Amino acid sequence: MKVKKAVFPVAGLGTRFLPATKASPKEMLSLIDKPLVQYVVEEAVASGIEQILFVTGRGKRALEDHFDIAFELEALLYDKGKEAELTQVREIAEMVDIFYVRQKRALGLGHAILCARDFVGNEPFAVLLGDDIIDSDRPCLGQLLEVYSKYRGCVLALEQVPQENIASYGCVKATRISEQVYEVTDLVEKPKPEEAPSDLAIIGRYVLTPEIFPILAQQAPGKGGEIQLTDAIRTLAGSQAIYGCRFAGVRHDCGDKLGFLKATVDLALKRDEFNVEFAKYLRERLACIP
Repeated sequence: MKVKKAVFPVAGLGTRFLPATKASPKEMLSLIDKPLVQYVVEEAVASGIEQILFVTGRGKRALEDHFDIAFELEALLYDKGKEAELTQVREIAEMVDIFYVRQKRALGLGHAILCARDFVGNEPFAVLLGDDIIDSDRPCLGQLLEVYSKYRGCVLALEQVPQENIASYGCVKATRISEQVYEVTDLVEKPKPEEAPSDLAIIGRYVLTPEIFPILAQQAPGKGGEIQLTDAIRTLAGSQAIYGCRFAGVRHDCGDKLGFLKATVDLALKRDEFNVEFAKYLRERLACIP
């Protein structure tokens, strides 16, 4: 069955970016000239996703407005003859069908996914986290969907990280079965570095089967007192094969301030309209650093 639906958990408060996120969703922080969440939505659409569910919370109205039709803005752009800008604004509202559901209590990523149960139904589905912006020739989610199409099991995006940083991630024990693909035999949420089964971290892209939902419904709270998606996938691994895809591309952790700054620089240097001047500016600034 083709994966047509994707779930975006966007109910978090974004406390690491306060005060910028006091009244504005973290997902709407601008990376050059687009909000973070738009990069991830575009990746989903480029991967063949047809319907998206945002699992939202309080204070996320700006996110909904961004993907809605903006009548007043479109009329203004039309009157001023700004056709390129008008086309750009219309494309945002028309790129994909978007639905919304509220996560009324902050009980973790696993609970957020459980909120999507009625939307997903009995279909495989994707999960994309808006903190991870992945710059790649082939969409990262598309790479995972290729693995799913071949093996017909859950697929997790994997990235090798320094062992000292593994405690910030879900981590897998896995056996490599091809250049990019692993069979996952165990998962651990945020292990101590000395207890981690590998240096392969799970990052914010998943393809999941609907069998995850009854497990999530019964899942006891794990690390941080939250319902952890990693714990539920570990249980699911007892009844079906789980795969990992070490994707090709550069991941930017935009849930971290330094990662956000790095993403801004890297993506700006790839933009034809100002990369030459921006590179010149960076060289000048670096020359001033003792």
